[in-house]
Amino acid sequence: MWKKIRVTFLLLVLLVVAVNAWRDQNQNWDRPIVVLLHPVNADGQATTEQYIQHLTTEAFASSQQFLQDSSTLYRGKKVYFIYQLGHELKQLPPKIPENAGVLQVMLWSLKFRYYAWQQHTSQDGRPTVTLYLNYYDPEQTTALKHSTALEKGRIAMVNLFASGQQAAQNNIVLTHELLHAFGATDKYELASGQPIYPSGYANPEQEPRYPQHQAEIMGGYIALSATTSKMPESLAQVTLNKPTAIEVGWTK
Repeated sequence: MWKKIRVTFLLLVLLVVAVNAWRDQNQNWDRPIVVLLHPVNADGQATTEQYIQHLTTEAFASSQQFLQDSSTLYRGKKVYFIYQLGHELKQLPPKIPENAGVLQVMLWSLKFRYYAWQQHTSQDGRPTVTLYLNYYDPEQTTALKHSTALEKGRIAMVNLFASGQQAAQNNIVLTHELLHAFGATDKYELASGQPIYPSGYANPEQEPRYPQHQAEIMGGYIALSATTSKMPESLAQVTLNKPTAIEVGWTK
């Protein structure tokens, strides 16, 4: 009898996991997308804490507008993105191991999902995707490590600067990682950061090809030549092209 109960329990757990995995890969874009944002004082600086204390959802308005406009372009109707600012978290997300192998990455992803489960409270509701925003004082940290996102589990760890002057570029990084959580892939070379032609270019058919004047959101950078590029200043210099729209399910 106890054996049957254990088997039944395990089957129910597997069913829940399977249903959640299916939902993660088959997003219903006709429903509003609730994006929960949890700020984290990642460097422990008083200046970073002050920035977080004054943070509002208005700081992410350009990201929200970019995604709604892009979805309308491909779907013919708007996907509503609702950004909610959650409570500040005192515990940092698990760090991504450097030069990690497959097993280390898998272990880290399990730790990150466990972290997300630990931090979730009833006040958070049931968001579509949760972003953990690691803020750093730009006076103390001049370069940020790569952010990352998991499609399975719909969670992301985003490294940002605690500065109003960096807010516009923060929104580029945040939007990039948010789209990762819905299946969009990177369209730049990992070693150089150079956007990949043609999928990582905002206007691959432009003549002459260089310099490009915008970045593709998953390409990340504006290609100035075949070997040089620069980061856009804001989402006003960014577009979302058809390959990315196909990946997230906005078009075929």
